[in-house]
Order: sequence, then C-alpha cells, then structure tokens
Amino acid sequence: MPVFYFYESLAYLGVFGDATEAEKAEILIKVSANQGKMRLWAEQGPMNYQHKFDLVEAEKHRVLGAYVEAIEYYDRAIAGAGENDYHNEEAIATELAAKFYLGWGKPKIAQTYLIDSYYAYCRWGAKAKIADLEQRYPQFLAPIISRGKKPQSRQTITDITNTNVTNTSSGTGELLDLEAVVKASQAISGAIRLEQLLSTLMELALENAGASKGALALVAQDDITIEAVAIADDIAEKSNTVRISSPEELPMTILNYVSRTLEPLVFGDATKEINWSSDPYIIQHRPKSLLCTPIVNGGKPIGILYLENNLTAGAFTPERLEILNILSAQAAISIENARFYQTLEGKVNQRTAELATANLQLAEANQEIAALNDKLQADNLRMSAELDVTRRLQQMLLPTPEELRQIPGLEIAGFMEPAAEVGGDYYDVLPHSSGVKIGIGDVTGHGLESGMLMLMAQMGIRTLLASELNNPSDFLNFLNVAIFGNLQRMNSDKNMTLAVVDYRDRHLKISGQHEEIILVRATGQVERIDTIDLGFPLGLVDNIADFVATAEVRLNPGDVVLLYTDGITEAIDINGVEYGLQRLISVVGENVHRSVGEIKQAIIHSLYQHIGQQKVYDDITFIVLKQQ
Repeated sequence: MPVFYFYESLAYLGVFGDATEAEKAEILIKVSANQGKMRLWAEQGPMNYQHKFDLVEAEKHRVLGAYVEAIEYYDRAIAGAGENDYHNEEAIATELAAKFYLGWGKPKIAQTYLIDSYYAYCRWGAKAKIADLEQRYPQFLAPIISRGKKPQSRQTITDITNTNVTNTSSGTGELLDLEAVVKASQAISGAIRLEQLLSTLMELALENAGASKGALALVAQDDITIEAVAIADDIAEKSNTVRISSPEELPMTILNYVSRTLEPLVFGDATKEINWSSDPYIIQHRPKSLLCTPIVNGGKPIGILYLENNLTAGAFTPERLEILNILSAQAAISIENARFYQTLEGKVNQRTAELATANLQLAEANQEIAALNDKLQADNLRMSAELDVTRRLQQMLLPTPEELRQIPGLEIAGFMEPAAEVGGDYYDVLPHSSGVKIGIGDVTGHGLESGMLMLMAQMGIRTLLASELNNPSDFLNFLNVAIFGNLQRMNSDKNMTLAVVDYRDRHLKISGQHEEIILVRATGQVERIDTIDLGFPLGLVDNIADFVATAEVRLNPGDVVLLYTDGITEAIDINGVEYGLQRLISVVGENVHRSVGEIKQAIIHSLYQHIGQQKVYDDITFIVLKQQ
C-alpha cells in the first residue's frame, strides 16, 4: 500500500548517514524503486500522494548533498500536505525540513520550520510529539510556549514577550490562543476601507486584551488625531476625527511620550506610577491597568493603540500582550494599505467622468478580444503555441558550433534538449576582452514563465558583459536586481540557479549557486566543486552581493570540465530510477581522452539509453570543456 512505501523510504533515508557505502547504495536503489511506484500514484491522485513523493525526494536530495533541490521539495511537500488537510504529514514534513536546516547550520530558518511543525502537530492532536519537540528544542520554541509570568508595572510589551520559556504544560494552551488570533489578524488584513479597519481593530483589541476602554489615534506629520474610541460592548466610531487637545479625552502625556519615543508602556496600576500620576486624565478617571503602544511601519509611527481596564490591576497578561503584538503588526500594514486605498479611491472617483467616454471603446475592444479567443478554441492549444515559441527562442539563442570552435585554448561542446513543457534551462559561451564567460542555469518549474526568466537572464548577462563589468559579486548582483524587479512586476514566484565561469589562461574562476561542477583530470582524478556557498538563487531577494563568493581552478592540458543541469541527474527510467550524478561522472571519466564532441555523444547515448521510452520531464542541458 502507498503509505508503507512512503514511510519505508523515510525510514531508510533517516538512517542513511550511519550506513556503510554498500548499504547506502542499497538504500538509494530501494528508495528509487519506491518512488517509481509513488510517482504513478501521484499522477493518478496528486491530492493524496504528490506531497508524499515530494517529501521523500527532499530527504533523498538532503542525503545526497543537493541542498538547492531539497529546499524546493521540502516546501512543495509542506504546501501540498497542508492544502489537502494531511496535518500529520504536514507536521512530519516541517519537522524534517527543520532538521535539514539545523544540519546545514542555519538555525534561524530552522526555527521557523520548527514552530510550524509544532502548530501542525497540535492541529493533529499529537500531544506526545508536542511534548517531545518542547523537550528537544526549547530554545527554538521559546516564542510560542507560555511563560505564566505576570507583568510588572513598568514592563514594556517587548520586555514581557522576550522572557525565557519555562512552563511547558501550558504551551498548548497558548498555542491555541495564538491560532485563534489568526482569524482576528485575517479580519484586520481583510478590511480595505479605513473606517471599517479602525472599527474592527478596536473591537478585536478590546476583546483580546481584556480592556474596558480603548482608543486608536493616527499619527501624521507629528500630528495626533483620535480616529476611534471604544468601550467594551459599545463600539463607537467617531464620524469626525478629533484632535487630541483636551486632557479629559485621553492621557495626553502618555500618548505624546509613546509617539515621540516609539516605546510601549504597560502599567499594572496607572494610579501608582509616579512619573505619570499627575496626568489630568489619570487623576480624574483613575484607570487601573493601562497599555499604550505605537503602531509602527517601516520604522515610522503611523498610529497609537491605547487600552485601559479601570477595574482590574495587572489585566494585560503576557499572553494578551503577545496577541496584541500580532494584531499591531498586522494593523500597521493594513492601515497603510487602507490609506493607499482611500487615496486611490479618491483618484478613481475624480477620473470617473473621464473614463465614461472610454467605456464604449473598451466594450469594442472586448468584442475584438472575445473574437480572437474564440479562434484559439481551447486553452491547451494556446499554451502549446506559447511553449513552442519559447522552445524555439531557447534554441535560437544558443551559441553556434562555429562560435565555440573560435574560443582559444578550450575545446567546447554544448547540448540542450528542451522538455515537453520547457524547463527554462540556459547556457551560453561569450568571449570578451578579458577571456571567456560561460554561464549555465536552471529556472524553477516549467512552462512559459520559466522560459521567460531564462530569456531575461540571457539578455542581462550579455548587457552586463558589454559594459565590461567583471567583478563576480557585482555582476551577479546587478543581474539579480534586474530579474527580481521583473519577477515582482510579473507577480511570479520563479527563481533561478546560475553558475558563471570565467576562463583565462588555463584558469577557471567560478561564482554563483548551481549544481556541482565536475572536473576530470587527464590523469583520471575526479574533483567535484560544490557551488552551494558561491552564490544565491536569482530572483528570491533584491540583493545577493553578500552571498556571492568565488572558487578558482587551474587546468592542465587534457583536463575536462562538465557543467550540467539537474535534468540529467534526475532523469528517470520506466521504473523511476534516476540517472544520477555518479553515472554521469563515470561516463566522462571513461572518455576523458576523447574529444569534447565524442564525450558529448557518449553522455547523450548513455543518458537516453537509461531513459528509454520514459517521458522526459525536464530540460537536458550540459557543456563539456577541455583544456588544449
């Protein structure tokens, strides 16, 4: 049954690190056979089996050291399990991802996955597993485990929520509170109009903080105005904003202090606070518990949340303050969005008259578009045409054999075979004044967007090369800035691994993150150059300069270098067994004394003999270099 093969594969890969070399080979064969079956089930029922296949793939890439691929498969598995309500397997996947990042030496990322795993186990109801995580990872789960500590009179929200975790028994209770407040956070984020947002925020703040009265003030150009005042069970929005000028309206000295310093204040009993007891509002109304916190976005104050409880001292407990932290963070974003919407709505109303005359033209244009869409008959026909164009462009931009023959000092042969759905592989060989720049990359996913990202990279590399920008860090960072900006505009989640190799006078200078680079010396010695720490995927963040590093290699006559994409190593046969890196290295080693053209043909023959009649799921791309 499928679940047996799933857990058997995970169990085998879990002990892979302690196995002998012979046992490791047997494990990989067994897991590949299991995955062949799982792939078929995933194709027939993706909602039940695709995330299982992805999680095993992630673990397999982990043990093989292919961390870039492992990251993608972990995230796929977690997303798939969550979307289809497999809470148990979502919990397992997030825990395994956390262990992966811990093993990689990235504890900050691991903490995020551990917290997600904790939540997932709680949704599943696995109490023993929750306790196990609390015992093994207390330092990482500290932000979500209840502390059961009362706030002192002058503690700020930050002071209280940063206290060390000591109480495990109430951890699940706080977790449930935090999960419940997600709905409140979503209610805030879903409010588009400012008036609706402020009313919702006030209602939720009173409900979750245990306050009897609250107020929300907005800050603009150092001017503070009350936008909403609320009393428990009697939410009252002010129809007009009121400038804070009367001491009887709110404790003005406290609000001014918070607005100026951006420091939150929490008092267990405001009447006993010496520094603030002279405030006219406190003298007149004598509130007990008092909280005043800034709402900050981008380091600038945009609002102030004021809450009080005039009956109970110490009403604002650590748990309630932590919930308010979450709501305030979401409120900061939502207020800015609502202000933008308000401004945008005004502009739309202003231009409605201008657009009226354009409606007829728009209707005519829609008729033309509808007529064109009718000609395409079906979405798959249109997609097929787009992919065919992308595939042809991908082939047209490759360097020609004549260009490759003109590179001094190197024999070069390249090969690319696009998959049925175009994977976005890229390679190029570009001579310039300082030598030769060779690039090879792979875009995540398949289809038109992947092909478009490949074309962006090719154009960007040529443009930067023409500007004679040779520093690897600057080169890759400028390229990333352009790609990141375009992907943001496209609203695309694609990214790209890219290795750039500069060749000059028998020296290779390698930068950028991609697959391992294989060097087979003329003597038969094999060297594997890991690029995981030489860069960062393009398009994920706006600046990667700090991630870029360089590795240098000297070539001797007869040495062979192989650059490739994962379409080769992950190509499977009819049984689901991957071609693998070791098989690829063996083919190059057996043919190291041959010409690059003969090595290229040997790789193609070996690869397609392995694939047989199986469908090719990814682009197949490689470059062979040989020092003359």
